[in-house]
Amino acid sequence: MYQPNETPLFSLKTGDEPLAPGHPHSQDRIEPLAAPQGQGQEGQQQPSRTRGSLTPGGGSISKSELSSMASSIANKLDEYLDRTTNGNGAARKDRAGSNDSTSANGLSPSFGAQKTNDHLDPNSEIDHSHGQVDEDFVLANNLAAISLATQKITENIFTEPKLKKSAPPQGHQVSPEHFEPEKHFYPRVLNAQIHPMVGYFFSLGNERIVARYIHLNPQVNEEVLRKCLEYRPKHFQWAGSDLFNVTTASGHRQMIIVETNSCPSGQKSMPLLSESDEHGGYRLVLESAFKDMIDTADRAMGGLAVVYDKNLMEASGYAATLAEVMKEKVWLVEYYEHDQDPPVKWIDRVMYIRDEKKEWHSIRACFRYVTQKPWNRFPLFTRTVVMNQTVACLAGGRNKMMAAKAYEFYNAELADSGLHVRIPETINNVTKNEIPLWLDSMGGHAVVKVPYSNAGQGVYTITNKQELQEFMDTPQHYDKYIVQSLVGNASWSSITRHGKFYHVGTIPNKKNNTFVNDLRMMVAGNKDGFRPICIYARRARKPLIRNLADDPSTTSWEMLGTNLSVKLPTGEWSTEAARLLLMDRKDFNQLGLGVDDMIDAYIQTVLSVIAIDKMCQRLVKDSADGSGQPTFDINLFEALNPDPALLQEIML
Repeated sequence: MYQPNETPLFSLKTGDEPLAPGHPHSQDRIEPLAAPQGQGQEGQQQPSRTRGSLTPGGGSISKSELSSMASSIANKLDEYLDRTTNGNGAARKDRAGSNDSTSANGLSPSFGAQKTNDHLDPNSEIDHSHGQVDEDFVLANNLAAISLATQKITENIFTEPKLKKSAPPQGHQVSPEHFEPEKHFYPRVLNAQIHPMVGYFFSLGNERIVARYIHLNPQVNEEVLRKCLEYRPKHFQWAGSDLFNVTTASGHRQMIIVETNSCPSGQKSMPLLSESDEHGGYRLVLESAFKDMIDTADRAMGGLAVVYDKNLMEASGYAATLAEVMKEKVWLVEYYEHDQDPPVKWIDRVMYIRDEKKEWHSIRACFRYVTQKPWNRFPLFTRTVVMNQTVACLAGGRNKMMAAKAYEFYNAELADSGLHVRIPETINNVTKNEIPLWLDSMGGHAVVKVPYSNAGQGVYTITNKQELQEFMDTPQHYDKYIVQSLVGNASWSSITRHGKFYHVGTIPNKKNNTFVNDLRMMVAGNKDGFRPICIYARRARKPLIRNLADDPSTTSWEMLGTNLSVKLPTGEWSTEAARLLLMDRKDFNQLGLGVDDMIDAYIQTVLSVIAIDKMCQRLVKDSADGSGQPTFDINLFEALNPDPALLQEIML
């Protein structure tokens, strides 16, 4: 069987640099490689299994069999491209007669010729004296066709809805006593011991946190800080902020907010604070925030549900824990953006879920784990109790544009308190053509974000002309962007009005490499105020270099991108868990953090959540007719976030 470390029979090239999605493959070409040593002409005695050989001497599979398999795959991919790329700008050639011209050895000349933008050379690999096609040539072209077809499929993902290939999803019920830790935590989390310093932070309580923070920051108004931690959120009860630990040239360290997410992940990555409570943070979120909301719902309206569009491990964990907390069965159902036959519907603003028998069940309260554009599937106002409400996502929980506005407004309120939400310098409502101008104003280094994406999607770190051009060549769905100052290393961070911030990073490893990392702080709020729920960290793929010229082959995203979520070509999600840093005795020491750093991260997270919740209250108005039905101030939202593509998606 062909091994990954063997020399391939061909090399696939697409010009000097990879083309951005949407570009025609005008440079595509296939270059056969020289046969490895020991491979002679057809019919000569061959070594039993030399490196790069695909002869049957290895005792596994013959070239003709492998070529036939490759041809079958290539034909399937070709059929897929025929169905999916018409209308998406991909050049498709006429395949009339291609089936008739398929050779006995499995090569479709029309397919191979199309993918290479060239025709088979009758004077080279084809042996006309015997009327047959050389097997090496057949295999090389079939494999090349697979590679190119796969590349074209991947490039079309940004416009192509990812419909589920399996049967339509249906809701099923989760019973109490159904929670099994191995299904809801990463395996290495189950065996991890919480770091004593992290455990100590979680034991402090808000009063001791206030006392410590005021001691270190005497300029802060103690009463204002206490009121912030006691704040009762009205729309945004459950959140998680991503923070960078940064410093200045003078050595002033602080935590800054990168973004704040509604319905965040994190439970599966947090070691248990107490071994006697196997539910960990799952129970804390539900009892701290959701249970109070459930108690306001009319039981006659129906059951309870957890609805999700990614992260089944945590979504099912919440469902199983909710069943135990409420002592009743809980519906668990997946609800994807492009489902043509979704298992969720709304009637008179009440949620209904379809079961395996195709019967519909009304829901009185829903724990929402839908994170991708939830505003196009969940109405802004519902009779079914929903946590978090969709307005929290529009107001900043899944909308970076509105989040920046929310921080700006709240910082104005906090102006005399010594507190403020720390964020990178942010420019809102930027059109694509304006981006190079803002990039120049920041010293040639910046971060461009699609405001409504999450899970690491739609974020572009730009440090050179090539990365800028790749972004400019990438088609986008939305019309507006945000541009933020880039936090890199001391010699290549953005120049802002407040100077330069650069990453503290991890403690150097044995190779003296420092990696960028972020910190996720999850919090929940109820009538008693906020409390921390869980913490984890993530590091970038490659170490931070001192000067960008030291390694031109390394992209800025490889050094700065920390998100673990990876969107697969199928539209499903995967996780690069190897870059996860736990709050255990092994990983935590790499972060170089102390209790005061975690306190700073917690307070910054709470301030950012309050800012977004206050933005929600600005956007949601009481009914003018006295009906009690709140209304969404669409005029204010459009003034703050003038993006027609987004406005068309909102399900009022």
